[in-house]
Amino acid sequence: MATPEALGEAIAQQSALLVDLRKQQADNAVIEEAKKKLGELKKAQGQLLSAGGSKESGKKKERLLLKTAKGTRDYGPGEMFCREHIERIVKECFTTFGGSCLDTPVFERKDILAGKYGEDAKLIFDLKDQGGEELALRYDHTVPLARYLAMSGAMNTHSKFWQIGKVYRRDNPVMSKGRMREFSQADFDIAGVWDTMIPDAEIISLLCTILTRLELGDFIVKLNHRKILDGIFEVCGVPADKIRTISSAVDKLDKLPWPEVKKEMTEEKGLDSAVADKIGEYVKHKGGPTLLEQLVKDESLMANPSAKQGLDEMGLLFGYLEAFNVLDKISFDMSLARGLDYYTGIIYEAIVEASAPPGFKSANAFASSSTQPAVDSSASTPAPAPKKKSKKPANADEEEEVDESQVGVGSIAAGGRYDNLVGMFAAAAAGEGKKAAGLPCIGVSIGMDRIFAIVWPKWVERGMRSKETMAYVMAAGDGLLKERVQLVQTLREAGIKSDFLFKNKPKLPAQFAAGERDEVPFAIILGGDELKEGLVTVKEQRWEFAPDGEKRKVQSDDKGVKVKRDGLIDWIKDTQTFKEWSSGKLISS
Repeated sequence: MATPEALGEAIAQQSALLVDLRKQQADNAVIEEAKKKLGELKKAQGQLLSAGGSKESGKKKERLLLKTAKGTRDYGPGEMFCREHIERIVKECFTTFGGSCLDTPVFERKDILAGKYGEDAKLIFDLKDQGGEELALRYDHTVPLARYLAMSGAMNTHSKFWQIGKVYRRDNPVMSKGRMREFSQADFDIAGVWDTMIPDAEIISLLCTILTRLELGDFIVKLNHRKILDGIFEVCGVPADKIRTISSAVDKLDKLPWPEVKKEMTEEKGLDSAVADKIGEYVKHKGGPTLLEQLVKDESLMANPSAKQGLDEMGLLFGYLEAFNVLDKISFDMSLARGLDYYTGIIYEAIVEASAPPGFKSANAFASSSTQPAVDSSASTPAPAPKKKSKKPANADEEEEVDESQVGVGSIAAGGRYDNLVGMFAAAAAGEGKKAAGLPCIGVSIGMDRIFAIVWPKWVERGMRSKETMAYVMAAGDGLLKERVQLVQTLREAGIKSDFLFKNKPKLPAQFAAGERDEVPFAIILGGDELKEGLVTVKEQRWEFAPDGEKRKVQSDDKGVKVKRDGLIDWIKDTQTFKEWSSGKLISS
């Protein structure tokens, strides 16, 4: 009979085989057979685990399956150090742009969230009846913020708020790409009646500042306007009751070729084929100010009040973005629709090349100086790889299998203007027939886990630190516990993060090993004779990449330098290591 250990090893081997087959683009039948065998092994493992243990009183004792819930994950200390670095940069930018911190509950009354997310409403985590209230986990920070503003009487005019925290979506996760069921978002929102498009430009400038400081590589902010999009749908003949559902289909053009999007419009959502073709002539375009000039010359579009207002506002926005010096980061993308129901004005999302799905050329995702269709079945660019559907589980207890090689991280930030959401809450609370104050808002949400999925591999490659500890206090000889504690306390009070080994009389090699595990750059060694002279020995430790790519401590015969105890803090703070500490860098270039 197979053991859990043997099955675990077989599953690991079969998983590795499946990955290799996909990389080699093996025949689909071979891949499907490998997937089938993997599923059988996992099923056998599950049955063995649930039936395992000794029998007591005729009952089977089930073994505890130690794993995180689907769509969630743990982050180790090294990963958290990287995440904190990302969050620190985001917070610094939020406060630099004048934001005030806000925090809202992780769950809301279900009726607060209902009806705000369009087709994505099915992704809300329902908590059922909790003490007499129907509750749900928050889907984003935007609706809770609007609820907060409405509760305060929509009096927070001319305010900037930011919030960082977990949000929840009952989506099909792809963990390696930062697509999860529990994930962190960082939001920045501006509330109030301001002159047209100035706060909109401010938000986009903030987003570009953050993405530049995070060193994600080349990025682009795809930009569109809901009023332009609604105007296009009206001009093309889309019935009013289908505008939002057709918007949702258009928004998939960054993932699917036009023929598939058109098929969804016509066959699934009942749109006339001729109307879909008219929409296709507009939504395939992307560009910049030249595209705006082309649309302004479209008499039928300019005759539509909604489209005209949107185009006029886009003209203003481009001027402000030029002043902010970020116009080169913008792509006016007519296919961007953003499916959430509460958007009313400009909408945007940011992508980097690493976030696009495999099989799509970067030209399909990034700004183009041309106004030619970006996705066209007749173009010379190779067509995207066929969309692979997830394998449905055989029974309800199994997880749906996703081909991670065919999934990109997706947009790393997104947002838009939502002028009616606060007023909607205020009106609903006031009751039928009563007036309620509204409050225009615009905001951006930054996907912290998606950014981490891009930054983390670079973080490892660059040899970044995994901990903040700068000094490790050691003793040579008799332990000197009291003296070590006193020095550690002095260093900590001076702002130098320090540690020591919790033993009375530790051996020096054990202390060096502990400091090495924490990648501590300064080993401070106390000795009986040096203490009498008011001295300590400081040995600066360095790391390098070995030929095999592993990060290792540089071995050295250097015995360190003698430093006066009362000058130790100034000596450390004067080093290049201390001055560069906030960068997170461990290995020098």
